[in-house]
Amino acid sequence: MEFFRNTNIDFLGKKWYFLSFSLIFSVAGILSMLFWHGIPLGVDFRGGTLVYVKFVNQPNLSAIRAELDKAGLHNATIQSYGNAGENEVVIKLDLKETSEADLSKGKNQIINALETNPIQGKQNINNSDRIGFTAVRDALVAADPLHADPSQYDQLARRILDFRDKDHGGVIKSMDDLKAVVPDPVLNALKQAFYTSDFGVRSADIVGPQVGGQLKKQATLAVGFSLIAMLVYLWFRFEMIYGVAAVVAVFHDTLITVGAFSLTNQEITLTVIAAILTLVGYSMNDTIVVFDRIRENVKLMRRESLAEIVNKSINQTLSRTILTSGLTFLTVLSLYLFGGEVLHGFSFALVVGIIIGTYSSIAVAAPMLVAYTEWRAKSSGRGAIPLPAPGAKGKARVKV
Repeated sequence: MEFFRNTNIDFLGKKWYFLSFSLIFSVAGILSMLFWHGIPLGVDFRGGTLVYVKFVNQPNLSAIRAELDKAGLHNATIQSYGNAGENEVVIKLDLKETSEADLSKGKNQIINALETNPIQGKQNINNSDRIGFTAVRDALVAADPLHADPSQYDQLARRILDFRDKDHGGVIKSMDDLKAVVPDPVLNALKQAFYTSDFGVRSADIVGPQVGGQLKKQATLAVGFSLIAMLVYLWFRFEMIYGVAAVVAVFHDTLITVGAFSLTNQEITLTVIAAILTLVGYSMNDTIVVFDRIRENVKLMRRESLAEIVNKSINQTLSRTILTSGLTFLTVLSLYLFGGEVLHGFSFALVVGIIIGTYSSIAVAAPMLVAYTEWRAKSSGRGAIPLPAPGAKGKARVKV
């Protein structure tokens, strides 16, 4: 299947437009990283605490801020999370609020600050981060309201938690809501051990400062080593200039993608690093397809200039590029639009990266190859330069 046949677009003739586009977005990202938002690292790298809280009713962020201030958590960041009707909030604590000695300190401070009317001797059943299967089952076994075998309380505990988590999104308004799933004696026993508040802690991510620093270093090394490995691979498969052009193009993609996160002030997490590494491979694969066609055409079109060969090669692979990149883009766009808040950063990196990665294969890597080859020919005073041709013992010479 082909969308474009016999196209003859002068891509290299538009190289200055491409260069302007790349400069604008690259410089904007660099300026944002240096002077505006910096590189917005997530808790995975900077260390700290993230607590995801679900409320029964629409949360009042100002009231939450006031409660946290009373508890001494003055630097907490409070943001709405997920869809508006889900009443979810994420509370972020800086690194200084998270110590290696007690990683759960910040989380417990948040829970205690939000728990404005605790009932002594009872536990908040909505706090799924603390109240799980074991807590509910043990409470029922200890009370033994049905005078039954403990295995029966296992089933009841699972039924209660499924009702809380699957039917009510992790938060129930009242203990009486459980009438629909348990007998009255069991409900009365539950009321003796548990109560409901207007919120529940869904989950918490806690990273100590040492672990955060190690993850940052490892993420940087992972991206750096992947670029070096690609350079070496293309050096052996083609020539050094091919590898350099491809790595520059991939570095260009990574810079613009990270810059997009800085400009939009979205946090870079481990999942975003995974997306960036995916894009390194994706962009490199697209570049190799173009380079491979250039290498084939060098042997077939010896009388043409390198610029003409490169233009012809890009046009020949254009249909393949549009099909593969277009379908991949639609997939990741769907993930971005419908994947939810958890996958938002990952899918955003893929959406930006696939657009820029496809663009750079045509607008960055190929023009750089031609520019270097022409400069090399002028510097040597020769009218032809050597380029590898597949299956050839020597090197083909291409007129420039």
